[in-house]
Amino acid sequence: MDRIAIKKSKKAKSKNSMIYKQFEDIPVWQNTRRFINKIYQVTFKNFRNDFALIDQLKRAVYSVLLNISEGFERRSNKEFANFINIAKGSAGEVRAILYIAKDRNYLNEKEFSELFSDVQEISKQLSKFREYLLRPRK
Repeated sequence: MDRIAIKKSKKAKSKNSMIYKQFEDIPVWQNTRRFINKIYQVTFKNFRNDFALIDQLKRAVYSVLLNISEGFERRSNKEFANFINIAKGSAGEVRAILYIAKDRNYLNEKEFSELFSDVQEISKQLSKFREYLLRPRK
């Protein structure tokens, strides 16, 4: 039997219903996965030997992806929303680390802007998804 993350409304074809059978189907999870690959490329190329910063950045971005995944497996939308909230906090941590990387000249302006824009979009998606999860159902 497939797992449904979000309870479907009674109207089967409602525009506002979101059904995901697995966390890999969730758009913000997919976007975060792509973002992780960008982070890997940039850190490999630019971060020299600042292993502590590389490690912290990777841990923060992993946390976004992993909290979406773990929250999906929970029993209720309320629990799922809590994990989405934690993921959003980790996205904020990623943004802060990007500023540090820019200040240390590990990222040029173009790289910083692209990565910052990507993580801002992920953060917005997480906020909207959390709001949806907590919306009262009829």
